[in-house]
Amino acid sequence: MPAHGPIQSRASFQKLRYASCWEDAAVVAEALDPLEGTRCLSIASAGDNTLSLLARGAGEVWAVDVSPAQLALVELKMAAFRHLEHPEVLGFLGVRPSATRRAVYESLRGALAAGARAFWDERRHLVHGGVVHAGRLERYFRIFRRTVLPLVHSRRTVDALLTARSPEERERFYAKVWDRWRWRLLFRVFFSRVVMGRLGRDPEFFREVHGAVAAPILERTRRGFTALPTTDNPYLHYVLTGRFGATLPDYLRPEHHDAIRRGLDRVRLVQAPVEDALLSVAPRSIDAFNLSNVAEYMSLRGYHRLLGGVRRAAAPGARVAYWNLLAPRHRPARMGSWLEERAELARRLHAAARTFFYDALVLEVVR
Repeated sequence: MPAHGPIQSRASFQKLRYASCWEDAAVVAEALDPLEGTRCLSIASAGDNTLSLLARGAGEVWAVDVSPAQLALVELKMAAFRHLEHPEVLGFLGVRPSATRRAVYESLRGALAAGARAFWDERRHLVHGGVVHAGRLERYFRIFRRTVLPLVHSRRTVDALLTARSPEERERFYAKVWDRWRWRLLFRVFFSRVVMGRLGRDPEFFREVHGAVAAPILERTRRGFTALPTTDNPYLHYVLTGRFGATLPDYLRPEHHDAIRRGLDRVRLVQAPVEDALLSVAPRSIDAFNLSNVAEYMSLRGYHRLLGGVRRAAAPGARVAYWNLLAPRHRPARMGSWLEERAELARRLHAAARTFFYDALVLEVVR
């Protein structure tokens, strides 16, 4: 693959990277509020954020992704919502136990477009195991959970971490019980640039990352284990136990099921780099942008071009939300004449996000 150029020319997107969106969709939705009747452009990824936007009344959602595998996953989740009741969706996707996924898939495959149907026909074993466990990142967490975590803490200690405690009690538990030297050592090895790039993400995803990788993630993990409640965090539960726990990701909450089902015809799946998708929509037509953390896979020049595409596509007052994980991305001062930062709200929402490993949430409004 080329050593330079856009990320799609440097990394493969033919396999499923993410089976879930590892961003707190409830926070994304609040950042982009109000959503009722709006036209949204959302990075598709695993589809969770797109479906959460529908749950809040988005009038139209362009779900954009360069990866045909990710779009095939979104399409399968949409078919499940269209044809299954809420408990059946949970069982089919792998959130709850089910012995009928094979038969359910056969009943759903006719609702898929030819490309998505061919993708899943070749990967029936992933469907039968529950597709929320099928991504490269989810397999990475499974390796951590099965081979690294037991070297540090027993299942009993993990359960104790997930027990309801006050913030002060969580701090004491982390300091006295959890934060052992072996935890810090193995965490820094497993979540290093090399290991994460080889097993969890892709080495090319780190091209724009300058500086340490594991150390800042370890510090954010400490905050996630102490500052945030651990009992109702589905993302933390999944990393440590392989299950979401009692609290489901936003799009899977039962109160959203019917609204998502009613809105499925308002989703448009687009396979393209987001920069190209922005050029294909009508000027001044998009009210809300969920850009995930794609900006950190781009050079600064590419990121600035991305914002230029947003300017062309954005309706007046459009909201723009995206995450910084390891490569900081904030609009340059010269764009301040048309793109206004909402830093205080972004900090508040970031502090509440249950996906605690991001460095920042960026929220901007088109003047």
